[in-house]
Amino acid sequence: MPLVPPPRPAAPPATDIPPTSVLTANQPEWSVGDLAGALKRTLEDAFGHVRLRGEISGYRGQHGSGHAYFSLKDGQARIDAVVWKGVFGRLRQRPQEGLEVIATGRITTFAGKSSYQIVVESLEPAGLGAWMALLEERKKQLAAEGLFAPEHKRAIPYLPRVVGVVTSPTGAVIRDILHRLEDRFPRPVLVWPVRVQGDGAAEEVAAAIRGFNALKPGGSIPRPDVLIVARGGGSIEDLWAFNEECVVRAAFESAIPLISAVGHETDTTLIDYVSDRRAPTPTGAAEMAVPVRADLIATVADLSARAFGAVGRRIERDRVDLRALGRALPSADALLAAKRQRLDLAEARLAPALAAGASRHRARLQLLLDRMARRSPDVALANARARLARIDHRPLHALRNDVQRKGEALVQLGRRLVVARDASLERARALQARRTDRLLALSDRLAQAGARGIERRRDRLEGLAGLLGSLSYHAVLERGYVLVRDAAGLPMRRAAEAAAATRLSLQFSDGTVAVVPEGERDPDDSPKRRTGARPTSTSSRPTERRSAKPASPVRQGSLFDA
Repeated sequence: MPLVPPPRPAAPPATDIPPTSVLTANQPEWSVGDLAGALKRTLEDAFGHVRLRGEISGYRGQHGSGHAYFSLKDGQARIDAVVWKGVFGRLRQRPQEGLEVIATGRITTFAGKSSYQIVVESLEPAGLGAWMALLEERKKQLAAEGLFAPEHKRAIPYLPRVVGVVTSPTGAVIRDILHRLEDRFPRPVLVWPVRVQGDGAAEEVAAAIRGFNALKPGGSIPRPDVLIVARGGGSIEDLWAFNEECVVRAAFESAIPLISAVGHETDTTLIDYVSDRRAPTPTGAAEMAVPVRADLIATVADLSARAFGAVGRRIERDRVDLRALGRALPSADALLAAKRQRLDLAEARLAPALAAGASRHRARLQLLLDRMARRSPDVALANARARLARIDHRPLHALRNDVQRKGEALVQLGRRLVVARDASLERARALQARRTDRLLALSDRLAQAGARGIERRRDRLEGLAGLLGSLSYHAVLERGYVLVRDAAGLPMRRAAEAAAATRLSLQFSDGTVAVVPEGERDPDDSPKRRTGARPTSTSSRPTERRSAKPASPVRQGSLFDA
């Protein structure tokens, strides 16, 4: 129904019209709550129940309270929608991002945000939305070209020297990345500021990726070893810049390993398929980019201690073995006793042997003297001179001929040696080339096998980590549940057990509180009745929890000096 303000006082005669300020002061005053209530009644009366056709956008699943929030849009406008917890379980068609549906419900307002919305009572599928249809078509085209093939993925450097970030410089994403890098392993960060939403955002992101790759290694501006393309959450149209073909092709052509961190964990864009690694959040991208410095230092210290311990144990073991061998060796007297005995025997046999040897040599010398007396050297010398005179120059000619023949043979032998040496060198070079090729092939196979083994173990570790997170009871505590334990730390499942206990501890998702049970109370004796506190109304919209941990100061650059 139309808004009807309270009745105004009667106007004065035309002959005595008051000034404009007096008329303004006489207008009725509305309180914000009264005006919001009147608008709510008017809208609900004019549009009681409607059937609305549109595309679902911004759906993130049920909230912790059980309600579901999203938007319905077409090419001209959008309207907020809410499905209450009791209605959600009765829906024949569950909401899905990008699905075109026909929603039946009532139009109302939400005074807390001065907005109007539709409270959905039923959903019927109407077809795939235009955005999702365009996205699927582009995804199939790029996949057919091989841009999403796993063999194009590269490993992220274990400890990059410089980290490049492509994101908006004014959002919370860059602060989250810088804080996480500062906590884990501080590294220099280069930020390429871009728009992450709206016209021209895709071109700026693609230009930023290509600009980082254009930096020369060792130049005045260091070239990053890893790139992070990040943006906060949003609807499919808010994230559409990261589905553009120019951004996907720039990420595929990037020579620097790239990590995509666009939206929340449930958001998926085309850059996630072409990037080398996909992070569920910008904080997760920072955790993938660098290791934990304290863990790395602890590992190195542990390995160093183990190395020193191993060397010490080896030295001690060798010392023990040396002492055992020393005890097993015989004494010096025992080793020299046999030698001394042999020396004494040789000394006793030496004098008779010398006398016998002198006698033999004396007899042989006498024999030679007798032969010399029978054959005088002068006669032999004369015979030799006569033979030499007969021979004359024949030895000289024979010597020259022999030298010439041997020289020719030596030349032929040298030629043969040169030919044999060249053949041996050629065979050695061919053998060395074959061995080098085989060694390079084995080295490549070893590197590929090592990389595949590391990737398999990394994938298995990530799968186990995800399984551990899904099976842990801490995820249940995050949804608002409390674990009650007795004084011994054992969980309690019955109210009777809790009433009989002397002391209890309540474990929340962020800590433990010790309490003392007071037994049964009068239903009228509630904390609200004793304190006189009025119940406070809660908004139908979910509120996000904020961490109580103060943010550490940003040390990087002058981006946030203001």
